[in-house]
Amino acid sequence: MAAIRTQKEIRQRAPIWLGILLLTNLVIMAVDARDSVTRQRLLRVWVQALVSPVQSISSGASGASTNFVRQIVNFRSTADENEKLKEKLSLAELELRNAQQAAAENERLKSLLNLKEQTGYDQVNARVIARDSSIWFNTITINRGSSSGIALNMPVVTAGGIVGRVIALSPWTAQVMMVTDEKAAAGAIVGQLGGSGSLGSVRGLGNSGLIEMRYVSGLEKVEVGDYILTTGQDGIYPPGLSVGEVVQVKTGTATQAHQILIRPGARLDQLEEVAVLLYHPPQRTAPEQTLPNVDKTKK
Repeated sequence: MAAIRTQKEIRQRAPIWLGILLLTNLVIMAVDARDSVTRQRLLRVWVQALVSPVQSISSGASGASTNFVRQIVNFRSTADENEKLKEKLSLAELELRNAQQAAAENERLKSLLNLKEQTGYDQVNARVIARDSSIWFNTITINRGSSSGIALNMPVVTAGGIVGRVIALSPWTAQVMMVTDEKAAAGAIVGQLGGSGSLGSVRGLGNSGLIEMRYVSGLEKVEVGDYILTTGQDGIYPPGLSVGEVVQVKTGTATQAHQILIRPGARLDQLEEVAVLLYHPPQRTAPEQTLPNVDKTKK
């Protein structure tokens, strides 16, 4: 019975073993099979054909992610470079502005030094440190005072013309009333001293920034563009300093004076450095000393 059972099992299992053998043989043949042209194993070719789509997708995704990361890194690097370039540009602009300001300051200081040669008076150069341009006052404060030899009523000027006069002092600062102040006045003449008869006086017009010249005879010729100079008769400004330029004339008559408006020669709205002239007006002779037959011993 055992032998019969064994033979029966063998007959039942024979097809299975045959199939396994055939499959094994097929596998061996497939593994060993080669392409007639390239001599590559066909199994490798088939595997590569099956795997290549997956590799392509994987490679594409990897490349995209790599490019994305690279772009992020490049973007950050570019942003950092832009910030550095902006900083360098800001520093360069600051250096340029400082150089321009230094050059402008040097030019102003040179003009003040040349002013001494023009006026012939000793001077103290000063810097404007404060400004009061209210409806009541039109003044500036400078960083030099009595300790530098400055005294009350000394004239303050720039290369362009007169600025005003000293009205208050401390050892280290001085307050200057500008010529545009309504309380400021000075003797003046249209044209050159000795070559014109257009004498008068100037006074400020407050916040208009202009100066008015009065008492010039309507018979004298005055035109827009004429220059106004100081005469020295006020006892504050020495003669021959520039006051400004005529910008408007309302012609007078034989009995009525001209109405003249002047733009100051000094750029009063942009003052940074000024010069205080150490000018002391000549002493005026007492009236009784010029009269004849006066007994000077009488009191």
